[in-house]
Amino acid sequence: MIHRPARPLLLLSFAAMPLAHAQEVKPTPASPEACVAITSNAARLSCYDQALSRRVADPQAADAAAKTASENQKQQLDTAIPQDAGLAERTRQHTATLFKNDLYDATIANAGKGSLLDSRWELAKDSKLGTFQLRAYKPVYLLPAFWTSKKNETPSSPNPNDTVTSPESLDSIEAKFQLSFKTKIVENIFGDNGDLWGAYTQSSRWQVYNSEQSRPFRETNYEPELALVFRNNYSLFGWKGRMTGIQLTHQSNGRSDPFSRSWNRAILNVGLDRENWALVLRPWYRIPENERQDNNPDIEDYMGRGDATLTYNRGGHEISLMARHSLRSGDRSHGALQLDWGFPISNLLRGHVQVFDGYGESMIDYNHRATYVGLGVSLLEWY
Repeated sequence: MIHRPARPLLLLSFAAMPLAHAQEVKPTPASPEACVAITSNAARLSCYDQALSRRVADPQAADAAAKTASENQKQQLDTAIPQDAGLAERTRQHTATLFKNDLYDATIANAGKGSLLDSRWELAKDSKLGTFQLRAYKPVYLLPAFWTSKKNETPSSPNPNDTVTSPESLDSIEAKFQLSFKTKIVENIFGDNGDLWGAYTQSSRWQVYNSEQSRPFRETNYEPELALVFRNNYSLFGWKGRMTGIQLTHQSNGRSDPFSRSWNRAILNVGLDRENWALVLRPWYRIPENERQDNNPDIEDYMGRGDATLTYNRGGHEISLMARHSLRSGDRSHGALQLDWGFPISNLLRGHVQVFDGYGESMIDYNHRATYVGLGVSLLEWY
């Protein structure tokens, strides 16, 4: 078989170009009229902001204004509810404010404007940029050096059809790259709240230094997603609850037996942030498959039933720590930790460090434990 390794690198470069282009530093326009001809909504809005010398939104000020407006709204609501209203009616009236539909009150709808999660998901009313704007989702990077402490040369599964019997000849050092983007498909499904996003992530592990095996791609994972995202506004232990989302995710490696691995999940996405921090909690439910066709029936015991990602963003540095676990005890207790650090080098070029320890660095390695360390570059920030 003839391998053509150059094409994926070209794909990575071209796919990242439109995303990186959005981050280019442009000169301040002489007047707002200079922005009229710009076709991209996001770029045109940025141009107007520069022309009018607008400051970056202050999430704390937006939260304070929203809190005042919310208190006034609550007083009006308490006055409007009859004294003899039953518990069910009072509960319905008050819980209706969790997923807000604030066409009448832009102040409340703009709570958290400029926060980390708002910049990532366009949550505030005035942060929305319309549909089909291509945006970064998960980190986009190229790691020419990706080392593992333990190679998985005989991938296995409880399904006998998905167990490799002849060992592969693998190197401990390979290359890894990831592409990830999202776009809003429908905006403001419920008044001025509720956006439907589509996302796609692809990551590849390439045995580029393994000349004896013709430099094969060891593993590529594909992950399309749909996410329905709602803006929230509540406080919890000093954190601000910004969003709740429901995701449908398919993840697979697109291979045939005995290497085939896949699963489908319904994911609850809860996002909170404060100052330079963001915390995303994601419990999920695996959608059942036919028992005979299930390539990895015990995948939840290794790649988990939920994860939490804590991100710190300041001065161009982005550091995230992901932790996931099977939420089971005994011999079913497994999990993983992953650290990503993106840092500026010069202009648009960024460095990227990744450290992973645990089970499931990729789909083929879902029940294989190892430590991985990667070093490379990234073309854009993901927050």
